Amino acid sequence: MSNNNNGQLAASLDKHFKISERGSSIKTEIIGGITTFLTMAYIVFVNPDVLSSAGMDKPALITVTILSIVIGTLIMGLFSNTPFALAPGMGLNAFFTYSLVIGSGVPWETALGVVFLSGCVFLVLAVTGLRKAIADAIPLDLVQAVSAGIGLFIAFIGLKGCGLVVSSPDTIVSLGEFTPTALLAILGILLIVVLEYKNVRGGILISIVVTTVLSVILGYVKLPTSVVSMPPSIAPLAFKLDILSALRFSLIGPIFSFMFVGLFDSLSLLITCCKKMGLEDENGNIEGIEKMLLADCSAMIIGSVLGTSTVTTFAESASGISVGSRTALSAITTSALFLLTLVFTPLLGIVPTYAASPALVIVGVYMFQNITNIDFTDLKIAFPAFLTIIMMPLTYSISSGLCFGFLAYTIMHLISGERNKISITLWIITILSAVNLALS
Repeated sequence: MSNNNNGQLAASLDKHFKISERGSSIKTEIIGGITTFLTMAYIVFVNPDVLSSAGMDKPALITVTILSIVIGTLIMGLFSNTPFALAPGMGLNAFFTYSLVIGSGVPWETALGVVFLSGCVFLVLAVTGLRKAIADAIPLDLVQAVSAGIGLFIAFIGLKGCGLVVSSPDTIVSLGEFTPTALLAILGILLIVVLEYKNVRGGILISIVVTTVLSVILGYVKLPTSVVSMPPSIAPLAFKLDILSALRFSLIGPIFSFMFVGLFDSLSLLITCCKKMGLEDENGNIEGIEKMLLADCSAMIIGSVLGTSTVTTFAESASGISVGSRTALSAITTSALFLLTLVFTPLLGIVPTYAASPALVIVGVYMFQNITNIDFTDLKIAFPAFLTIIMMPLTYSISSGLCFGFLAYTIMHLISGERNKISITLWIITILSAVNLALS
């Protein structure tokens, strides 16, 4: 009887999620979900570490991070029947903390309001179809430059967290001392590089765990009093966003930046992975792309209400897809595994900054690789792209890098007489960029 019931359940899952139709199997979907979990589990350590620097409650951040992953991934999976996992985006969490809160003095409650409004703008664009107009208006070279610039930005923050880069009154920044914790961080970086080079799944997660265990052995970190417990309350963060304070002209730049990066990161990842999954029709259109984008911006809004920075489709979803994930069953598997980690929050909370920061460095390396897609032989492309990339880490602001890039692109194309390449949408973005820099 039990075998018969199992068979009926398998047949029901197969029919509902179109598993066989997409050339997959229940076993493959579950393995894909586990693979995605292993490759992105590091975010549970890194996101609370980054956002806690903004003055937010770290234990609550652990719970909020996990819940935002579970909810966002389930929304994406069940609404669009895809294996994509969602989580607070790397780079955007650094922008939230170091540029908006620490750099500009914006309270974290207001910063959450900024994230909420950016999600609402994203939602309007997805529903009305204006998304396509904006996507077509932004030059691809600038999109690639934004990714590379964010990579440089978060790698810089990661090196600072490792203790390898320190502030200096004479040279602005300098090489830090090789303290025992800095050496542990270097070991963490090297371990990630080796594991990633060997294509070991979960290399970043393994590095964080190993570095933390060594820190416990050496006495730099104390073990918690318990291994499992009820997860910390989200009360210190949930529903604390201040939307009214975010509704001011000086924050248009950050709102646009969160929306812009979230939109293009998600769009490029979704299109690339959906083509690999065979969800592209004969006209080159992606089946269900609008549903995926709606799920993405919905998760962004929900995440801000819970108390975290922008939740977006995670690039590590590609790891599950690479081993065969094709449906929502994979996303459900990933969500279930993250939900299970909620009871292990005492262990999650002991991870030191220098153990989590190597992840920022390596993710920065991956994002910086997009620089190879930029045409640096053409000065009117090279100059705006370079400004976009270099101004992000130097100003500690993704928003400033975007503004300089758009302004430079428009000016260079006006000088070269190629006004036809500047659309009305791009003109509007350029004017808003100038206003944002002036107000800053």
